[in-house]
Amino acid sequence: MRSDWYSNEYLLEEKNSFYRKLLNQIPDLIFQLTINSVNNFYFSYVNKTMLTFFDISTLEIDQNPTKIISSRIFPSDREGFFNSLLKSKNESQPWSYEFRVAIGNNIIWLKADANVENDQDKSIFFGRLTDITNIKNRELKIVDSEERYHFALEASKSGVWDYNLITGKVYFSKESLQIIQYDYDDNINTNSLWDERIHPNDLESYLQSIELHKQNKTSFFENVKRVLAKDGTYKWILSRGKIIERDENNNPLRIIGIHSDVTLEKEKEAQLISNFDIISEQNNRLLNFAHIVSHNLRSHTGNFKMLLNIIESDDQKETQDECFNHLKTTSQALSDTIEHLKELVDINSTIIHKKENLNLSIYLNRTLTILSKEIKDNRVEIHNSVDKNATINFNPAYLESILLNITTNAIKYSHPDRNPTISYSFIVQNNKQVLLIEDNGLGINMEKYGEKLFGMYKTFHKNTNARGIGLFITKNQIESMGGTIEVESKVNVGSTFKIKFNEEV
Repeated sequence: MRSDWYSNEYLLEEKNSFYRKLLNQIPDLIFQLTINSVNNFYFSYVNKTMLTFFDISTLEIDQNPTKIISSRIFPSDREGFFNSLLKSKNESQPWSYEFRVAIGNNIIWLKADANVENDQDKSIFFGRLTDITNIKNRELKIVDSEERYHFALEASKSGVWDYNLITGKVYFSKESLQIIQYDYDDNINTNSLWDERIHPNDLESYLQSIELHKQNKTSFFENVKRVLAKDGTYKWILSRGKIIERDENNNPLRIIGIHSDVTLEKEKEAQLISNFDIISEQNNRLLNFAHIVSHNLRSHTGNFKMLLNIIESDDQKETQDECFNHLKTTSQALSDTIEHLKELVDINSTIIHKKENLNLSIYLNRTLTILSKEIKDNRVEIHNSVDKNATINFNPAYLESILLNITTNAIKYSHPDRNPTISYSFIVQNNKQVLLIEDNGLGINMEKYGEKLFGMYKTFHKNTNARGIGLFITKNQIESMGGTIEVESKVNVGSTFKIKFNEEV
């Protein structure tokens, strides 16, 4: 009987020895930890890999396991380590905890996994420690990268979107929705809900840019359009996107991209364009001044010099009288040129920019009265459909000058084969007041002369009385009041002048 018992003990010891040798070969850190009823604990087994890893001996770990563990665990992880261990013991639940240990100058992440068995007044943990340092470093890099990414998005005021073309669902990031003053509670989660907010004038180009990318004709799509914000205003949004997934037939399945608010940039661009237009207009006016100075004034002074030279070299009274007559004519021409220049300076200064609420019908009738002799002599037929109560906010001197210039031109350039007719009408077009003055005169070749029509000293008919100053002055007067003037004309048919006033109705 004693022999059988001895034999069983020997076999058991031999088996335990085998398992110890086997466990010592495993790279994981294997342990058996026992915690008693007063929460004292000791290691009943640790494999050789664990002793080597922590650079400790069996004697050290047997004498003071708490001290050994505390000395190796990273200070800020110690409390959590022991609390989780005791919680697992008290609840008889498997133990799992991630913590850091200091090995030499290195900080290493370990994960503890163990099962718990209760044996009378103690709990026994059978488990292992796994080195998860590489996994943790990757996680930290991802978190760090995401934090930088979100910071970059917030700093750039850009938002992210992710469009599933199969379901029609779109994920819009918080930043993307905030651009148009929405949030997640507004349920902007389909592409159609976004497209509905795009300005009608911008929708076609937006859809076309996406379609070209879907057809692989562009490597990505980019589009700037106006999108209706929650407060009813439009924001200029720059969208960039790229297809990242296609099916076996090359049909797009998913597009991701970004939104950026470029409203401020667009406003600055519009202001620059406006400033450029103003500068261009001023340059054109300067060119007209240059034309006067370099050509007309030089011609006048040249004539004066020539006539004075003749007077000095020829003492014949008849010749001198003729030269004096020419001097008078040249002097008058120079005076006219200077007067035109002064009038132009007045128009572009603040001297005559006062506006008043004027009855258009009264001023038109006054013009027709002033020109009544010319109207009668040329058998002009007048058609006036302007309402007698029609009013505009304009400068009185300018209004009288404009009506006189255009009406006089209509009479001056009437067609020789028919009696002239001049029609006046006053309409509202796109919330703007518009005065239409239409004639059946000679007309103008707009294709040939359209860009020069309002130039200074530009004439387009062989009329000896034409000076080419009237329309130039008229255009400057209208524009100085914030309005515009347009012309529609056909040769041998007639012309229609459209004067658009600045105020909306």
